[in-house]
Amino acid sequence: MTDPTAVPDSVFVHPTAEVDEGARIGADTKIWHLAHVRSTARIGAGCVIGRNVYVDAEVEIGDRTKVQNNVSVYQGVTLEDEVFVGPSAVFTNDFRPRAQNPDWQITPTVVRKGASIGANATIVCGVEIGSYAMIAAGSVVTRDVAPYQLVVGNPARPRGWVNARGEVVSRDPSTPPSPDQLG
Repeated sequence: MTDPTAVPDSVFVHPTAEVDEGARIGADTKIWHLAHVRSTARIGAGCVIGRNVYVDAEVEIGDRTKVQNNVSVYQGVTLEDEVFVGPSAVFTNDFRPRAQNPDWQITPTVVRKGASIGANATIVCGVEIGSYAMIAAGSVVTRDVAPYQLVVGNPARPRGWVNARGEVVSRDPSTPPSPDQLG
């Protein structure tokens, strides 16, 4: 991830978007309508932050990542480079949410390089989604997802394997594909 010290001139921020002072935004990133980026968030270069996206304090988003409309990326979530987050996907960051909880603790979630999260998927905090994994639309992820693994459903279960382009290379969830199939 790039580490800019100021918002470069090449960053586009729509007039209705709000980027708090202190947020670090990489070159060539686009932040669209009604988005809000908090002051200690870091967004890499070449990203697209869609309409009505909320990027919370201390969130880290890698280079060339795309976060589609209506997604909230809460504190404790890390999106590495080239991650795709589909519209209205949901991240959580608290296992025991209560309006009044003095013992509230953030539970981190990591989405590794190249992973894709489908529209309306829910990612329960505390999981790691492996590189180039594919989360099907509407899935509820409650446990770690292996690199290149395809998961589907509620709760999300392994249904196969995808390659780096997102193409299904195997429908056998118990046998990972060979490295030459993943390119």
